[in-house]
Amino acid sequence: MLGESLLQMVAGGFGVGFLVGLTGVGAGALMTPLLISGFGVSPSVAVGTDLLFASITKASAALRHHRLGNVDWPILKWLALGSLPAAAITLAWLFAVATDTAHLANVIRGLLAIVLVASAIVVPLCPVLLSPAARGDDHEIVEPRRQVTAIFGAILGCLVTLTSVGAGAIGVAVLSMLYPRLWARRIVGTDIVHAIPLAFLSGAGHLGLGNVDWTILATLLAGSIPGIAIGTRLTGLLPDWLLRTVLSLVLLYAAYLLLPVLKALLGLA
Repeated sequence: MLGESLLQMVAGGFGVGFLVGLTGVGAGALMTPLLISGFGVSPSVAVGTDLLFASITKASAALRHHRLGNVDWPILKWLALGSLPAAAITLAWLFAVATDTAHLANVIRGLLAIVLVASAIVVPLCPVLLSPAARGDDHEIVEPRRQVTAIFGAILGCLVTLTSVGAGAIGVAVLSMLYPRLWARRIVGTDIVHAIPLAFLSGAGHLGLGNVDWTILATLLAGSIPGIAIGTRLTGLLPDWLLRTVLSLVLLYAAYLLLPVLKALLGLA
């Protein structure tokens, strides 16, 4: 029975890793609900384990995204300037208060379910709403919107630290809205590389709180690392419209997984 459960975790890790490599989404939005609902892991341990899982999984694909030209480093810099200090402050608050944040995390996840549906609609529409003349080419240098990108990064840092959801799911959606001229594969690559230090910092804080299960982490990584390698290779091959369609479907599925939390908050469960 234990062996069967471990094999299912490896398979789950592979599936999520593949989707992360392809779309940038899944390490938090899909894996955390899967650990809680599918494998009965406590929410706090699921969040802490998933954060380290996300950082290691995405780190394995960072170099390839960089070589493919999928990372917009100026935009990433301003994201990190907001997200990393915010994550550190949130962790300091968690240590100082030393309270159960499960209810707060559930409230945030319920709200994220709504945001993800909106994001799933916006992501494929961004290029449609732009005229062909206004659409950037694949290698165009896009000037970063510094202040708004840093503010969004700070919000993202808090969300990821509390819930493990957001670095990919919300990241790619907001980047699509802030930078509609940026092609989907560059949004995915930038979001994946930005999530590495953010997830690692948040995960290290949860490790200090005792919220990491090393057996589960190793099992998930055994599947996710080859999965993300395959997904990353496909990112550079798929046309932009198809990649955005896949991304939209993954966001909708992530919202579906969070729907029970939203129903419980609204008293509909």
